[in-house]
Amino acid sequence: MKAFTVHEGLVGPMDRANVDTDMIIPKQFLKSIKRSGFGPNCFDELRYMDEGQPGQDCSTRPLNPDFPLNQSRYQGASVLLARENFGCGSSREHAPWALDDYGFRCVIAPSFADIFYNNCFKNGLLPVALPAAQVDQLFQEMYAAEGYTLTVDLSRQCVVTPSGAEFAFEVDAFRKHCLLNGLDDIGLTLESAESIRAFEQQHRERAPWVFGAIQ
Repeated sequence: MKAFTVHEGLVGPMDRANVDTDMIIPKQFLKSIKRSGFGPNCFDELRYMDEGQPGQDCSTRPLNPDFPLNQSRYQGASVLLARENFGCGSSREHAPWALDDYGFRCVIAPSFADIFYNNCFKNGLLPVALPAAQVDQLFQEMYAAEGYTLTVDLSRQCVVTPSGAEFAFEVDAFRKHCLLNGLDDIGLTLESAESIRAFEQQHRERAPWVFGAIQ
């Protein structure tokens, strides 16, 4: 998993509340569990004028000109600015996979659905919850200035605007540790690989009949 320490990136808007996981990545794309290749279908129903299908060449599909992320000023955005209850709906882990594959490293919103919030940390994506008034301010500044960027510092737990204003955010210490070090559940387990091997050897010596039975 990619570690997240400090990230400075162009901000893109998702200026609507209650964006659910089916909007982030529609259900027809859930057949694959590769964790990659979902970027072209991220926000598929909003992004294109037709209905997307798995394996389709998205480069030839008609783009929706009214979808903000299709505008040239937001191309290459890696920080997504959203409204409350982002990531609601089903628990599909494909949602953070799609956002990550699109190129987003951080999502800033007033609130998140719990399961989506947890899934983000497990997949190297940082969800930042800020008060609604601060999110409103960021939206206003972003719309007023093309090329608007934010710096998100996980170690200091703050979002820094181009003017130098800082907005602090809370994050669980364990999740922070894992994301700073790029540790998903498997990586975290592998940190204890030596202890696990030692336990297995001791268990084999204490109960050899068990291992003989399963051979």
